[in-house]
Amino acid sequence: MKIKVQKFLTIICLFLLAGTVNAQVMDEFPRTPDGKPDLSGIWQAMTNAHYDIEPHAAAYGPYPREMGALSAKPASLGIVDGGRIPYNEQARRQRDANLQDAITKDPLAKCFMPGIPRANYLPFPFQIVQSSAVVLIAYEFAESNRIVYVDQPEIISQVDSWMGHSNATWEGDTLVVSVSGQMPDTWFDRAGNHHSYQMIVEERWTPAGPNHINYTATITDPNTFTDPWSVSFPLYRHVEENMQLLEFKCVEFAEEYMYGEFRKEGTPIGNPPQ
Repeated sequence: MKIKVQKFLTIICLFLLAGTVNAQVMDEFPRTPDGKPDLSGIWQAMTNAHYDIEPHAAAYGPYPREMGALSAKPASLGIVDGGRIPYNEQARRQRDANLQDAITKDPLAKCFMPGIPRANYLPFPFQIVQSSAVVLIAYEFAESNRIVYVDQPEIISQVDSWMGHSNATWEGDTLVVSVSGQMPDTWFDRAGNHHSYQMIVEERWTPAGPNHINYTATITDPNTFTDPWSVSFPLYRHVEENMQLLEFKCVEFAEEYMYGEFRKEGTPIGNPPQ
């Protein structure tokens, strides 16, 4: 118990210290005192994959009459290696069912945590704080977070969770993370692409330049897919002066969607103005 408390305090201190450091453009990727790439910083993907991770053309959104172009889906080259997800037939039928009115069925509408790898390509930044023993990743959406245990295989998942359990090791300059124990309720995108409780994700975080990381995630789930498959995309460091992670506590925004039918007539929506 004492060791766990010490690790938790160390993580909090690292996170607070990282928040005081100004972002800056660097000539080479920074390294830790032991020579490993220092992934610390605020990162974000530049992709439309959160709409659909497979390649797709621009299309009407679910509410064209009410919202016009604002609800339309932008085109994307996709992030799936090879273009298509190798579903088995039953899982493909489930994906097609999910796609019907997917914007309201998407678990993110209820402010559920996005899971891995989706958290890494949402249109929200996330922050990495790295030490030799753990890597803390804090996501802006729903204040999701995860602890990646480096070279500590004895720490295993006790229960399934929204963000799973992450164990990692270094292969040269690449941080290889195995994510297990994820809830089966998360989706990969707003198009209804899904997985089961058997999913294992292997992430590879490889520095590609002073302010870029090449990210790859290989998904294995024999209950849903006929073969393992991968997504890949670059991550970009935010270099704005005094850049910081902000809050998106979306639970209050989801209350009306989930429980609005029980609201007493005349009761205002949301918090009163300050």
